[in-house]
Amino acid sequence: MKTLLASALFVFAPLAAHAACAPTDFVVQDFKMKVVGSGMGARLSLSGQLVNHCAEAAAAQITIDAKDGSGKVLQTKKGWPAGTTNISPGQSVDFDLGRLFRFDPEMQSYTVGVADVRTW
Repeated sequence: MKTLLASALFVFAPLAAHAACAPTDFVVQDFKMKVVGSGMGARLSLSGQLVNHCAEAAAAQITIDAKDGSGKVLQTKKGWPAGTTNISPGQSVDFDLGRLFRFDPEMQSYTVGVADVRTW
């Protein structure tokens, strides 16, 4: 029985470490949209900074919704701005996830939020 309990602790220990930071511990600052280029060569730049306010180093996944003028979501993309690198407490990482989107002139507004948190 002791072996079973010890085994369970090793299996669930990573889940406990995963729960130490939450999406609310991260903030996206200075989010900006701009169109780079023109015509068929136009592409989006959706840039900002992801800031870790958690007490531990961790990484966060962000979600960006591109909406039309009426607020209908046209495209949604997720990305990990720091990749598989943890961001230290109080530190930030710059990102530009515009390359994930296909440019559509109907896109009028964008919302960004933190979807998930993970420790690598």
